[in-house]
Amino acid sequence: MRDTVIPPPSLRRGLGDGWRTRSSQNPPPPTPPQPRRGANFGHSGRDARAPQRWRLALERFWRVYVEFIRVGFVNTLAYRLRYYTGIVTYFIYVTVYYFIWKAIYEHSSTIEGFDFSHILTYIAVGWIIRSFYFNNVDQDMANQVIEGKLAMDLIKPVNIQCMYVAQAFGESLFRAGMLSLPTALALMLIYPLRRPASLHHFLAFLASVLLSFFIVAAINFAVGTLAVRLKSILGLLRAKYFLLELFSGLLLPISFFPGVFQKIFKLLPFQYISYIPVLLYLGKINGGAIVGSLALQLVWVVVLFLIGDAMWKVSSRKITIQGG
Repeated sequence: MRDTVIPPPSLRRGLGDGWRTRSSQNPPPPTPPQPRRGANFGHSGRDARAPQRWRLALERFWRVYVEFIRVGFVNTLAYRLRYYTGIVTYFIYVTVYYFIWKAIYEHSSTIEGFDFSHILTYIAVGWIIRSFYFNNVDQDMANQVIEGKLAMDLIKPVNIQCMYVAQAFGESLFRAGMLSLPTALALMLIYPLRRPASLHHFLAFLASVLLSFFIVAAINFAVGTLAVRLKSILGLLRAKYFLLELFSGLLLPISFFPGVFQKIFKLLPFQYISYIPVLLYLGKINGGAIVGSLALQLVWVVVLFLIGDAMWKVSSRKITIQGG
């Protein structure tokens, strides 16, 4: 057994409190390094931050595109007079259809499940909601291309489709108060329109009308992207205008079409613009079919937005700026 060597006090102070003799046992193993703050083990940190990132992204999206909605709403204030004339225009439309259908129903009390009060309400409600979901996204994009202002849209750090749709939604909100509601009140005071079938039918109707706006906006954006390559789409806009009114069921209920055309229309999104919302109002869609109709309408909104986004990516690969 060897002698223990003890350092003198002067050296012992330099060794610190943890000095040991030569006969001490082996020193303990080193302490494993502690994980750094914020380090990810098993993706737990990443998972913990994911909700916060989603929240921040949604807040930014909300702030940016609500501002575009506000801009669309404020810009429409400059054209208030045309909405007063619009009330008269929509009233004339419904009045013309009133006399046409009244003459038709002189020889028949019911056609395809619609009596005269049903068809009158169908036409009136259809034109009322049209004043809300109608928008000029495609025409605005065509004007931007013609005037050479599309470059200003390209430098904005936003989604182009969402920007145009948000501005159009602001305009529709203005029209809802200045055109849709006054037109509805005027028509209900003059013509014997039917009330909603029930409260839940009316709520489903409102949800469907809101989705109708997004369907029309997505279709218009997809058409508007063609202006980037074609430069002028005036003829295309006119054709789309009339076909959309016919295929949506605004001019004539889709159930009045031959069976072959009805099957084709069921595969297309156009009936969800006017036909389905008005059927919900009249109570001709009930039970689980209400949820199914709204679900399909929402699916078409997503599909059309994806189509519009893809068409924009293709069209924006090569852009020729006109005007100045």
